[in-house]
Amino acid sequence: MIENSATLDAIDLQLLRELQRDAGRSNLELARLLHLSPPTCLRRIKRLQAQGFIERQVAILSPARLAESQGHGLQAIVEVSLDRQDSTSLMLFEKKAMAEPLVQQCWRVSPGPDFILVMAAADMPGYLELSQRLFTQDMNVRNVKSFFSIKRAKFGTEIPIHQPDR
Repeated sequence: MIENSATLDAIDLQLLRELQRDAGRSNLELARLLHLSPPTCLRRIKRLQAQGFIERQVAILSPARLAESQGHGLQAIVEVSLDRQDSTSLMLFEKKAMAEPLVQQCWRVSPGPDFILVMAAADMPGYLELSQRLFTQDMNVRNVKSFFSIKRAKFGTEIPIHQPDR
């Protein structure tokens, strides 16, 4: 349940910044870093979660290490244009993309294509199977343009957090 109150003070902002950098740190370590007591730090984290500032905490895996362990992985950035862009058609495709586990990100964009998808597959046959499910079988998909990653130069998840002007 998300609480309506959304007032953030400087400590909340610093806590959000630190959690973005490494949410795996212990509450004790975060409390020391922010000069808080551990119970106060934990209460703040729980409040930020309840207010919807923290959606979830995840581990970011290394694609290179996984490829060593499980074989080559294929990352694709895909532009998708639909024939019909009414709200129902857009929502239907969005729901279909969101339900697909191999779609890591789904962005509705403008101008240009209607969607940008970030997709992961084990290999090219896996990508072909995925594209058949998502694109070829959908009569409303007009155009698909896929770009395949050859190197991940940068990957980040941090949202810039600025201190409010006093």
